Amino acid sequence: MIFRQLFDKESSTYSYLIGDEATRDAVLVDPVLPHLERDLKLLSELELRLIHVLETHVHADHVTGAGKLREVTGCTGIVPHGANVGCADRFVRDGDTVQCGAVAITAIATPGHTDSHMAYRVGADRLLSGDALFIRGCGRTDFQNGDAGRLHDSVTQRLFTLPDDTLVFPAHDYRGMTVTTIGEEKRCNPRFIGRTREQFIEFMAKLNLPMPQKIMEALPANEQCGQVLTGAGAAPNDEKAIAPAQRPPL
Repeated sequence: MIFRQLFDKESSTYSYLIGDEATRDAVLVDPVLPHLERDLKLLSELELRLIHVLETHVHADHVTGAGKLREVTGCTGIVPHGANVGCADRFVRDGDTVQCGAVAITAIATPGHTDSHMAYRVGADRLLSGDALFIRGCGRTDFQNGDAGRLHDSVTQRLFTLPDDTLVFPAHDYRGMTVTTIGEEKRCNPRFIGRTREQFIEFMAKLNLPMPQKIMEALPANEQCGQVLTGAGAAPNDEKAIAPAQRPPL
């Protein structure tokens, strides 16, 4: 398996490229529009054919590159079931598999950060946790129909039941960390250690975080597969017109 972690420093977003060495098929998870050329160049250098773009959820802090990648490569766009993305080619439900050659990418429903969030298990030993579980943290739950109780259940009852040596790759990191394991997070994640479900809900309610700076642009654009609306201050599908995003808080 080919596996690459890619970073957008403006939004602290990780994208992931997964490829099959035999078929040269590839899947790109959570692409960021301003990095379209970087991603296409890497696909070309690795001699990979992009067949799917896969989203963990509808993002509020950056504009997805899904639409542009589909336009350029002919790949399909895949989002979680229940996401308000009418332009998607496929909606995945809990337990569904997205195939990339011999590599199986299995959807794990993990609502809470948003009401239509998926984590993805890649093969037998890796997890793309999206915004459900960060390295020593977790995603916020105060907009997009977020629910702290559901997030607690998603992490403790779904993700923390995976093998302890499962490698965890989040959708964001704000501290310069790249990878963790399920075992590490069960032992070291301060959001969950020593807190009951009720205490977690109370803690999340008191975070009082500001909204991501790009939310008014990113949400409507991402519901249209990355089509930036002219009213949002940028030309449609023009990545050069998109202003850098402020890093949203945890």
